[in-house]
Amino acid sequence: MKVVNPVDRSFYKDNRKEGTPMQKAELSVAVLGAGIIAKNHFDAIQKTNGFVACAVVDIHLKKAGEIAQSYNIKAYSDYKEMIDTEHPDVVVIALPHFLHKETAIYAAERGCHLMLEKPMALSVAECDDIIEAARKADIRILVGHTQHYIAENRAAKSILQSGELGSLVMINDVRHTNYFHESRPQWFLEKEKSGGGILANLGTHSIDKIQWLTDQAVNKLRASASFHGSRGNVEGSGLIYLELEGGIPATISQSGYLGSSRNETELIFTGGMLKLMTGDSLWISRGGPYEQVDIGDSSPPFELQYMDLLTAIQQRSETSCSPAYARGVIAALEAVYRSAETGLEQIVEKS
Repeated sequence: MKVVNPVDRSFYKDNRKEGTPMQKAELSVAVLGAGIIAKNHFDAIQKTNGFVACAVVDIHLKKAGEIAQSYNIKAYSDYKEMIDTEHPDVVVIALPHFLHKETAIYAAERGCHLMLEKPMALSVAECDDIIEAARKADIRILVGHTQHYIAENRAAKSILQSGELGSLVMINDVRHTNYFHESRPQWFLEKEKSGGGILANLGTHSIDKIQWLTDQAVNKLRASASFHGSRGNVEGSGLIYLELEGGIPATISQSGYLGSSRNETELIFTGGMLKLMTGDSLWISRGGPYEQVDIGDSSPPFELQYMDLLTAIQQRSETSCSPAYARGVIAALEAVYRSAETGLEQIVEKS
């Protein structure tokens, strides 16, 4: 038996069909970084009426050239040269984490709106610098916390908000994967460049998911971490016990060592449960066995992100995944590492 629960997508304007009047028919978009994720960005740009790709940048010009040929755009090896030559309306930052602050500020100071991959930056202080640059330049930023745009997550949030399962009493989030696989770029495993290991990269997804689903920020937490990775100096596992502003407790358990892969978030209510397998399926229990929820059709997450950013630019409004919100995720991550180092409970800094 399937339970039908369509996703409410009324927040998003389908700019592929009906655009809001703009000063320019199309806004030019350049992508910094020619890694695996670049294709997701360029495909979404192509499918969003109001945006047009103009350039790609990578220090390895050959990699940039291959993507440029596929999308009939220009390739550069220097992002400053590209911005000063192409003057793109939007810059997408899909670079190693330690480059986010430098590139975001340079682009913002030249009037470019930003699609900034998560995590926003290496620290709260770096986030503040980006936010200040954006304020001075009066540009829009969307931070790519994709959890907000994934169909299963949106359906789970709709059920939670409906109240049909009663009061939410706890959340358990589990993520296991081989984090130290050979194909992972080395910079991910160097803390000074990545900001941390599995908790910085995947743990921020879990923190974000929990906060976004509940519309509550993390208030306080305790955490532990282990360091048994086959390379690098970052943690390979972590366990976090956190409490949200409304008092709801949650756990995050992540392992990057060898074992069976798992990605599940279980939400427990007074009248039932939800089992959220992000990117795969959503299941509901009203006191009996889990039944799969039919979430219906949904646009791909990257397309929804670009619709969101376009609407914010057109309306001179905030994106639904704002830099202020993304800063809060980094504040929680900093508290995680402080707790893991000291063994003490930490209060999460608020802006």
